[in-house]
Amino acid sequence: MSGTFLYFDEAATTAVDPRVATAMAECLAAPPGNPSATHAAGRAARERVERARAEVATLIGASDPQAIVFTSGATESDNLAVLGAARGAAERGRHVVVPRTEHRAVLDACARLEREGWRVTYVRPDRDGLVAPGAIVAALRPDTTLVATMLVNNEIGVVQDVAAIGRVCRERGILFHVDAAQAAGRVPIDVEAIGADLLALSAQKIHGPAGVGALYVRRSPRPALVPLQFGGGQEGGLRSGTVPVHQVVGMGEAYRLAREALHEEPARLAGLRDALWRRLSTLDGVHLNGHPSQRAPHLLNVSFEGVDGESLLLDLEDVAVASGAACSSATREPSYVLRALGRDDALAQASLRFGMGRFTTTAQVADVAQRVARAVGRLRAVAPARVVPGVSTRPVPTPARRGPGGGR
Repeated sequence: MSGTFLYFDEAATTAVDPRVATAMAECLAAPPGNPSATHAAGRAARERVERARAEVATLIGASDPQAIVFTSGATESDNLAVLGAARGAAERGRHVVVPRTEHRAVLDACARLEREGWRVTYVRPDRDGLVAPGAIVAALRPDTTLVATMLVNNEIGVVQDVAAIGRVCRERGILFHVDAAQAAGRVPIDVEAIGADLLALSAQKIHGPAGVGALYVRRSPRPALVPLQFGGGQEGGLRSGTVPVHQVVGMGEAYRLAREALHEEPARLAGLRDALWRRLSTLDGVHLNGHPSQRAPHLLNVSFEGVDGESLLLDLEDVAVASGAACSSATREPSYVLRALGRDDALAQASLRFGMGRFTTTAQVADVAQRVARAVGRLRAVAPARVVPGVSTRPVPTPARRGPGGGR
């Protein structure tokens, strides 16, 4: 590597907070106990799990901690929500509505449903990545039983107006699932005000451990979900298997820390994001991807004209940065999210997603901006291409508006 390693891939996974690691280590050092067991060690383990469940519920505004079902991560949560809800409501209808820019965990689950005979309508966002509630309404049919959308897009960081979509679904008796993996700890969430029946969460996105997540399942009335796995009937019968106590404890601690920092950390991250964009926007031929203000504080996605995307990533060997979602990076295909926004293949490939977190510093932002500018300059010099002069077509982003659900 040519310089100090810089980590700007926080949207993929975050460093575990030392306080989370300490809580997990203490749990691992405690006497073993299966939380399903009735003896003293089992009861102690169950108490740890229930404390963590309460912390997760509190961060998202869920009044009943028992609405939280622990899973192996947001991917499993999305799968359980989409497949479980669709199959549970199959007698009422077999039509699902999702935006084209959803996470692969939702889109691939929908593809599975299509192979099983469901019809899926994929709603196109506008050029800023926002999905108009009216577009969702237009896609609904008498046999629609489920609508699913992200709160914060994992590639471009836009914040969807999920509260408006939730109202439409509630009025029509349609189940509503929200993927909030990128939102928790970054924007305020009031799951009950949103009107979500189901909501997917992750620990690794906010400085907790990988391998654990949760699905909020509304308690009253409770959606009829068909489980994906069977066995001991843990987690209310929705997720059989021994609960990994130390992982769950880590998630609970991460959510507690995120709640305590919710009034300061998003503002700090938004300042870092804006500072990075100000530096990058001085280059010719750069484009901000996503709405300039209705966005989460920790993500910035930028495309560079006249640069080969793969060469750009190789040139930035000492910087951890992504060209799209981590789950799709192995395909080397242009981002389907950016293509849905109208970016051509070349510009979609020549894009970088910067993710910032609790341990990102102002000095690191200045450093990464300088390294990216040098790399873009070198590549343009080697393979000159027409670049539109001037700064980006987008203004400097401003912190997203506050409030439950979308519109922040």
